[in-house]
Amino acid sequence: MKSRARRIESVLDAVGNTPMVRIPVPSAPDVTVYAKLESANPGGSVKDRAARRMILDALADGRLGRGRTLIDSTSGNTGVAYSMFGAALGIPVELVMPENVSRARKDIAKAFGTKIIFSDPLEGSDGAIRDVRLIVDANKDKYFYPDQYANPSNPQAHYEGTAVEILRDVGDVLTHFVAGVGTSGTMMGTARRLHEHTRKITCVAVQPDSSMHGLEGLKHMESSLVPQIYDPKVPDETMFIRTEDGWDMADALALRGLHVGHSSGANIFAAMKVAERLASEGKPGCIVCIVADRGDRYFAPMKWDKSYVW
Repeated sequence: MKSRARRIESVLDAVGNTPMVRIPVPSAPDVTVYAKLESANPGGSVKDRAARRMILDALADGRLGRGRTLIDSTSGNTGVAYSMFGAALGIPVELVMPENVSRARKDIAKAFGTKIIFSDPLEGSDGAIRDVRLIVDANKDKYFYPDQYANPSNPQAHYEGTAVEILRDVGDVLTHFVAGVGTSGTMMGTARRLHEHTRKITCVAVQPDSSMHGLEGLKHMESSLVPQIYDPKVPDETMFIRTEDGWDMADALALRGLHVGHSSGANIFAAMKVAERLASEGKPGCIVCIVADRGDRYFAPMKWDKSYVW
């Protein structure tokens, strides 16, 4: 049954209740794979959930407000979400991003009025984390620093949102959940809730296979600053995916009508591998994997042109 459109008061109310689309796996016909399209969130990514929760929790307990500027480090998607919600709520936002983050994410954040501070592109997300800490330490009264890598509101958004939606939609047949780890909030929160189910649900974390990778938004934990919210005991399994496999899967899906980012390509590649493994064992299954964002976020868009000829 299709749900009816709903009226909402704010863009914050549009977060969540994202759809799932089936991904055919011909080599595993008895295993169902669904991609949960977090790209359908208003800011275009799964990070809308965590950013919304971190902002609302901070407003509720007084950490944010009174003219404070929100500042955080980001590889892009959380920054877009902060920027969108900051504009909607009248909260000034500054972001520290690696300079080599896709231009689309930089331009989208700027369109919402956000100030961007660039960190060393060779240091990736870890460099942005180190830089934002220095800025906050020098200006404690000016900033609210949610620190998405350490903020419990990040996984809580998925414990109370993402996981509940998955259980509502396929909880009676779900056997596996697959998601990439960057801040790790999606995996930590969703997996904890799924593990409380009466049946066993196997949660598979996806990481790049090396420190030098091109899966933007994901972390190779062994070579990175490990997020405080990350607990390696929460996932039942970790799959290490090559950059080439994530990119190739994203390209292949686009030719089938589903345009996803490269980290999402890695997630779907991992989900298909799990499906093939179940098929080789003669087991049925139902797998849900996260599509974190859309592929067009990785394009270089045309520059906005405000010159008009009448």
